[in-house]
Amino acid sequence: MQLTIHHGTIYRYGEAAQRVFQALRLWPIPGGGQVIRDWRVEIDGQKVRPSCRDGFGNPAATHIVDGPVAELSIVVYAEVDTQDRQGVLGEAVESLPPAFYLNSTALTAIDASLQDLAETHRDASGGEIAQVHRLCAAVRDRIDYRTDTTHVATSAAQALATGTGVCQDHAHVLIAAARALGLPARYVSGYLCAGANGSAASHAWAEVHLSYLGWIGFDAANRQCPDERYVRVAVGRDYRDAAPVRGVRQGGLAESLEVQVYIGEGQ
Repeated sequence: MQLTIHHGTIYRYGEAAQRVFQALRLWPIPGGGQVIRDWRVEIDGQKVRPSCRDGFGNPAATHIVDGPVAELSIVVYAEVDTQDRQGVLGEAVESLPPAFYLNSTALTAIDASLQDLAETHRDASGGEIAQVHRLCAAVRDRIDYRTDTTHVATSAAQALATGTGVCQDHAHVLIAAARALGLPARYVSGYLCAGANGSAASHAWAEVHLSYLGWIGFDAANRQCPDERYVRVAVGRDYRDAAPVRGVRQGGLAESLEVQVYIGEGQ
């Protein structure tokens, strides 16, 4: 599938910021069944390129703006050819061994409820992939998709206790439960083209490492493995590692965001 992505974000500050620091993970990792035809990132109209790879292999850059800054815009424009591999990652570049992704983080720490969820699905009859599919469905059954009930600092344990959340929460709970079963799991940030009319969103899902297939994507929010409608950008242990933009600022009270995402299907 040929996909064209336009993702625009405008940051506005009620009081001008004196300086803005941003860590950017807005460029895709090569491989994974997607061919990048064009990928451009612009900040206030100026093209920005990745300056390094972080410890997870993600192309990354640090951007600093000296103030006063009342408004800041970031635009991603991309043209990508994708394939449906039923979630199988394939030849993507790896910087770390799978066992690294057994490590827990503050957002994916395993409490008693998460351990119970995992233990309910410890039976691997039918193979590991069937086991994770059952776990993936159970996560969606336990967490109703509802916006404005969680935030970027909500942990997997909190989301499971609340029973509501968004794709980030579904990913964190699935990651935590998979790790509790001894399966390496990680967080993926990217895009999902949800319809031919340009309905789209930045999105998040999980990847679980299976002994005979390698890394497989599982999107608990949509009860499926990623297909040709998904564009994979960055990975990490959790949201904080793979967030497209993370930053701090001096001054600039009352920050607000305006986000627009469009993904069109090519000819």
